[in-house]
Amino acid sequence: VGELVIVLGHYAERIAPLLLGVEAMVIHHPDPDAGQASSLHLGLQTLRGKTNDVLVALADQPLITEQDIRDLAEAHRQRPPGTQVTRPWVDGQPGNPVVFSRQAREQVLASEGQPGGKQWLAAHPELVHRWVNHNTHYRTDVDSPEDIKRLADQTGHRLSWPADLRP
Repeated sequence: VGELVIVLGHYAERIAPLLLGVEAMVIHHPDPDAGQASSLHLGLQTLRGKTNDVLVALADQPLITEQDIRDLAEAHRQRPPGTQVTRPWVDGQPGNPVVFSRQAREQVLASEGQPGGKQWLAAHPELVHRWVNHNTHYRTDVDSPEDIKRLADQTGHRLSWPADLRP
């Protein structure tokens, strides 16, 4: 990894102290309610230099491991000619993280109206390598209290909301 950019939105003031000592550029999104697409653009714009491939990871996937990232990076290195993005595809469903080539990154940034990764991927399916695998880590995310319970039931991993934020 040549460069790490972390875009913080909601609760940035609570999360940022946890990142002290992490070699990363931490960006505070000025308008987190603008959505995931604007966070993607902010992160991609922040990258310095001639970054080649960019792995875009979400914060709500607690099962993603170093090996998962290595496997995805290797799949991207071996992607079919002409494809610019590698996306895990598990049980017929798209997963995350996603790896964008420099060309795809530039296209996303040049798009009018700041479409996000989902929109770019939908508009350019011929450029996407659907990396078929069976690793459910790429499909497991935590968006709600029900997801937290399901994660605990299925894996034994117990997560919880901070007491003052519990729904």
